[in-house]
Amino acid sequence: MAVVSLPLSPSRTGPSRRLPRRLVQLAVGLVLYGVSMGLVLRSSLGGNPWDVFHQGLARHAPLSVGTWVTLVGALVLLLWIPLRQRPGIGTVGNVAVLGVAMDATLSLVPHPHALAVRIPLLAVGILLNALATGLYIGARLGPGPRDGLMTGLHRRTGRSVRLIRTCIELTVLTAGIALGGTFGPGTVAYALAIGPLVQFLLPRLTVPA
Repeated sequence: MAVVSLPLSPSRTGPSRRLPRRLVQLAVGLVLYGVSMGLVLRSSLGGNPWDVFHQGLARHAPLSVGTWVTLVGALVLLLWIPLRQRPGIGTVGNVAVLGVAMDATLSLVPHPHALAVRIPLLAVGILLNALATGLYIGARLGPGPRDGLMTGLHRRTGRSVRLIRTCIELTVLTAGIALGGTFGPGTVAYALAIGPLVQFLLPRLTVPA
């Protein structure tokens, strides 16, 4: 996803009039993304590959999962430098907001024990994650650090986005499992559902140029 440059000053052109909407949409999308991560993790049925990795790191250090989301996002952002990627407001917001929203959700949502509660919690988390993805990417204010790493490697190596994403996510998933992160049916469900859901929602949530 290309990084969108912000206008230097307000104007009466279409994109500038839509900037407030884009900023609000970005903020809502990032908060909901962090909430969705917390819901999926709280289901204890397995998270997405990155969150399996974050959870695994949290098991070996006195830091919350959300703090690791923030730290890993910042470290991944450093990898943009050799790839010559340009961050946007959405990129910085991704690093600053996701972990905080995730930790807040984990502190408010109790640990469910019944499978009849955990499965709906997982489903709501995945659906909310797809909605949040459409909102924050559709705001066109910059990709998250992990998405930017994927697109940057695609441009530098010429390899397909699908191949690069698969390699990155398999790497972090393997590391997360080795560190003790929760891998389970939720991980598989997320992998199967998130692509089609985002494909359906993103065109409907993208702010016109």
